[in-house]
Amino acid sequence: MRIVIQRVSSASVQVNDLAVGTIQHGLLALVGVGHGDTEAEAHWLADKTAELRIFADGEGKMNRSVRDIDGSVLVVSQFTLLGDCRKGRRPAFTAAAEPILANKLYEQYAERLREHGLEVQQGIFAADMKVSLTNDGPVTLILERLPS
Repeated sequence: MRIVIQRVSSASVQVNDLAVGTIQHGLLALVGVGHGDTEAEAHWLADKTAELRIFADGEGKMNRSVRDIDGSVLVVSQFTLLGDCRKGRRPAFTAAAEPILANKLYEQYAERLREHGLEVQQGIFAADMKVSLTNDGPVTLILERLPS
């Protein structure tokens, strides 16, 4: 699994001009699921996301997690994170998991975040989505866990 995490002051996702997920201060997590990924990767990455210390403390140092600041997480599926652009001009998406598995692990990632006590909003899996965000910092990180 590959996840792009962005620290945001706000983020939202729309489907057919309807807002399906909106958060204020917190994280936007773009989630890509690959072949061979399992619940273990989804849980490990959700735990990492919940505990990642990328928010400022009282001294301005990145010492607080999204849980520490009572922030929210907007989770959006994005199979294109598994795109391979090494050859040719068109990305190959052969590393992306089949939709049934990808949706299952996307949902498990979001549910595990909720188990951490976080407010979680989500996009709609496999929909054509419009994502808006105000990146705070900017802070953008890539989390990855390959199947064991």
